[in-house]
Amino acid sequence: MGVRMLIPSTSLMRPAVAALALCLAIQPLAPVMAQARSAPESFADLAENVSSAVVNISAAQTVEDKRVGVPNLPPGTPFDDLFEEFFRRRQGQGGGAEEGQRPAPRQQQRRSSSLGSGFVIDSSGIVITNNHVIADANEITVIFTDGQKLKAEVIGKDAKVDVAVLRVKPDKPLKAVKFGDSEKMRVGQWVMAVGNPFGLGGTVTAGIVSARNRNIDSGPYDNYIQTDASINKGNSGGPLFNMDGEVIGINTAILSPSGGSVGIGFATPSATVEPIIAQLMQFGETRRGWLGVRIQNVDDAIAESLKLGSVRGALIAVVDEKGPGKPAGLKAGDVILTFDGKDVKESRDLPKLVAAAPVGKEVDIVVMRDGKQTPLKVVLGRLEDGEKQASLDKKSMTDESKPGRSVVQKALGMEFASLDADARKKFSIKESVKGVVVTSVDADSPASEKRIVPGDTIVEINQEPVSKPADIAARTKALKDQGRKSALLLVANAAGDVRFVALNLD
Repeated sequence: MGVRMLIPSTSLMRPAVAALALCLAIQPLAPVMAQARSAPESFADLAENVSSAVVNISAAQTVEDKRVGVPNLPPGTPFDDLFEEFFRRRQGQGGGAEEGQRPAPRQQQRRSSSLGSGFVIDSSGIVITNNHVIADANEITVIFTDGQKLKAEVIGKDAKVDVAVLRVKPDKPLKAVKFGDSEKMRVGQWVMAVGNPFGLGGTVTAGIVSARNRNIDSGPYDNYIQTDASINKGNSGGPLFNMDGEVIGINTAILSPSGGSVGIGFATPSATVEPIIAQLMQFGETRRGWLGVRIQNVDDAIAESLKLGSVRGALIAVVDEKGPGKPAGLKAGDVILTFDGKDVKESRDLPKLVAAAPVGKEVDIVVMRDGKQTPLKVVLGRLEDGEKQASLDKKSMTDESKPGRSVVQKALGMEFASLDADARKKFSIKESVKGVVVTSVDADSPASEKRIVPGDTIVEINQEPVSKPADIAARTKALKDQGRKSALLLVANAAGDVRFVALNLD
């Protein structure tokens, strides 16, 4: 099977960007017969109308490049004089070094550059592109279709949705394009991409919307439009137009074995980037909503354990003690079903909904708790503040438990022991972790399939805390007596990171 590479569609990518490329193995898809509408008679009028608003972005970064000096040879080496003379000639320092010293390494500046695309959204000089196109560049030039070159300054940029806002100062108003509603786009509708692939100048390609809401694991807010319109290196940051000449996406990445288009390109929807662009223009930074919870996916076993009826929602694994969710009453084990009136169909829906909500807004949330839907209200905080707090909050908590004799018991294909000082030392378990430690796991057990390993700690079973090995057996027996098919375990690793795992009781 061939290996295809998921890469940003930027020409001459810097090594730091190229290193982020993802390799994916793709299974061939079975052909599906469908009745298609005929293509538009021509894209010429549309291309002529919008192309002058699409620009080339040239981003350059100047870095210090340290030349390698003379090798550090021990005194008296037979080739000492030969190496010294060689490097004197290479560095042009024939008489520059003091007697008995080798010349010092010479520093020089190295210029690293990349090419991408962008588009004007305001005639006064506001230009949009991908964040990865400009990255850490200290010199950005916007090149227009008429050959005009203008230096650009960065108003703001956001790596999470890969967008950057630039400003240039033109002598006269520029041709600008406007955003359209990406939510109205349907699979099969025609789209047109305009950009600067391979640095050859403005190029127009056309195709259809192949899919929507694609998750390519590039960030927390993945929600891409997939298109078969040819997108190549250098198209990054360029616009994807609907047939009304509105920008419904920013061309961002391609899936390809060689870097050229194979008909699988991805564009960030306008519905995703427009709120971020507005924040960057107003504040120079993002201000996303923050709920203060860590979530995980709901699978069939978890859905059965929590009486959800079907796989849906986002399961809360951890509630931040200093986040807005704590005073609102959110608890670990709650499954968020709706947020601000919108259904949460799967866990990855929630971060996008929360991030798009205004900071300080009071939103309605419905959670499933103890088999019942419970409405709550929460006032959102700011994600960036939460991230700063988390980076400062790395200190360990103290544990008051004293060493004691371990009692080993077995259940659910695992052996358990008390979490005493000896167990903490043996498995390097953080002091803040509470519960019962797993000492062994049967290789053919459901626990092993769910990647529970010795050194993990069982914190809760069906949202009831456990503190000694006997609690595991008692909780398991009680669930079986109730006719339950699975047990929901809250499992912590040695570092204190937790997740929910549902294990079959059969």
